[in-house]
Amino acid sequence: MTKTVIAVGGHIGDMELTAGPTLAKVVLEGGRAIIVDCTYGERGHPRLAPSVYKEQKLHEATFFAEKIGAELVTLDYSDGFLPDDEAVAEQVAEVIRGAKPDILITHWIRSMHRDHERAAQAALRGAFLASIPIEELDAERHSVPTILHAENWEDMDGFEADTFFAIPEEAYARWREGIQEHAFARGETYGFRFIDYYSALMEVKGCLVGEKRAAAFKTAGNEKFALAGP
Repeated sequence: MTKTVIAVGGHIGDMELTAGPTLAKVVLEGGRAIIVDCTYGERGHPRLAPSVYKEQKLHEATFFAEKIGAELVTLDYSDGFLPDDEAVAEQVAEVIRGAKPDILITHWIRSMHRDHERAAQAALRGAFLASIPIEELDAERHSVPTILHAENWEDMDGFEADTFFAIPEEAYARWREGIQEHAFARGETYGFRFIDYYSALMEVKGCLVGEKRAAAFKTAGNEKFALAGP
C-alpha cells in the first residue's frame, strides 16, 4: 500500500481516530500521509475554555502526526462554525494539487455533527476543484483515483462499509501511542472510551476479512458527483 493518502476531518482528532491506523500503515509501507483538520475542535471540553483547549488540541494534533510519521495541515476555522463555502473546498483542493494523492479519506456525508458533514462536502468539492484546469501554470490539476469515507460511530446514517485495510501490529501500536495523547479519545471530556471502542471495532472488522485488525471504509459513490459538481 505504498500510496499518498490525504485524510480530511471536521475537527482535530477525527481523522486521527478513524483513519489514523490506516495512515500509520501507509507510512510504515513507505507512503505519504497528510492529515487535514478543518477546525480546532476547541469547544469539545466541558471544563476548559475554548482558547485553552485550542492550544491543547494543536499539541495533540502535532504529537499524533509525529508519532505516525504523517504531515499535518490545520485550517483556521472554529469548532462548530466550519463554513459551507468555496473557500474551504479550495484550501483542500490546494493540498490535493500539491500532494497528488492516490486516496482521499473523509467523513461520511451524513452525521450528527455539522462540521463532519461540511468537511466531507469540502473534501469532495475540493477533489473536484483539484481535477479541473485553472489559469495558474504552476497549479497542475490532479484527479484523485479513490475517495473513501471513514467509519465513525457519529456518522453512521446510511454508512455501509465496502473496503477494508488490514492493520498490522506496528501500525496499531503507533496509532495507539499517538491517539492516547488526545484527551477526548482517553474519555476525559464526555466519558466515551473512544480508544477502546475503535480498538475493538478494528478487531471486529478484522474478523470479517480474516485479519487480526482491519479498518473499514465506504467507497464514495453518487454523493461524490452530487456534491462536487459546479
